[in-house]
Amino acid sequence: MTTHSNTIEITVSEAIDVGRRLDQFLSDQSDITQLGLSRKRIQDLIQSENVTRNGKACTKQTYKTKAGDVFVVTIPPAEEMTIKGEDIPLTVLFEDEHLIVVNKPTGMATHPAAGSRTGTLVHALLHHCKGNLSGIGGVERPGIVHRLDKGTSGVMVVAKNDIAHQHLSQQFKDRTLDRRYLAICYGVPTELSGEVEGNIGRSPKNRKKMAVLRTGGKTALTTYKVTDLNQDYGFSLIDLKLHSGRTHQIRVHMTHIGHPLVGDPTYGRKRNLPNDFPSEGLDLIDNLGHQALHAYKLAFEHPKTGEFMTFTHGMPEDMQNIADFLRLKSSV
Repeated sequence: MTTHSNTIEITVSEAIDVGRRLDQFLSDQSDITQLGLSRKRIQDLIQSENVTRNGKACTKQTYKTKAGDVFVVTIPPAEEMTIKGEDIPLTVLFEDEHLIVVNKPTGMATHPAAGSRTGTLVHALLHHCKGNLSGIGGVERPGIVHRLDKGTSGVMVVAKNDIAHQHLSQQFKDRTLDRRYLAICYGVPTELSGEVEGNIGRSPKNRKKMAVLRTGGKTALTTYKVTDLNQDYGFSLIDLKLHSGRTHQIRVHMTHIGHPLVGDPTYGRKRNLPNDFPSEGLDLIDNLGHQALHAYKLAFEHPKTGEFMTFTHGMPEDMQNIADFLRLKSSV
């Protein structure tokens, strides 16, 4: 097996490799896996005539290999994204050739969309990882496998190659990783720990909002535990775990049980606080400008090494200031 700058030559020389599907055979080759090319990417290369057999294009991924077959895989340079990277500071918690773990700040959108054409996490990663992205589906881009709302801060993992992207995406799909959040909520739940279950879909009253629906929507389950509370003024610091990944799930579920998140511009109905509530506290809440929600923990299996890795990061300063004022203590 010989490797060149943009081609890999592979000869079928082992009896165990004879009679295998071409896409399976190529996907198992060490020089292929080292480049982070997934089986789906290999299939695309076969179909686009980037794989030859004994000097001729082989476009059938189900072709059965024969002894002595010589395959040459040509890997085109990853296409550049139409958007350009931006030199935006990132808090990097971990990075290797397969993935990067960052703490996304409040106010940063995950990816470009209406209203967020620049300054997103994708822009920052394109700059930070330039030259180290092998291409997701043939495009030089970071592999976003999960998202946080613009107003939510916290730990995120991003893939750098096809295999890592597919492996991490499957973990999110199978719910085998652990995602934990901290939220400052109005009121104190009657049960200090429990679960909220209710299908989430577009609100029939306001299509820009999500809601718990009696019929339709998608199943959603959130478990919670009150880690500290302020009985004097009626606030809770709540640790939450997602067992599904619906849009605005925590914000919708906590509002549904009567404990919306402090500062939530969409779902957080501002509560009437006691007349003696200090003006300092009012200023902290009024100036927050986003929901008091932070993804403080993410644990997952490394797609290459198989190691189960855990990352944590404390709350952003503005959210921490409210917690401190309310004397709500977190172990993070």
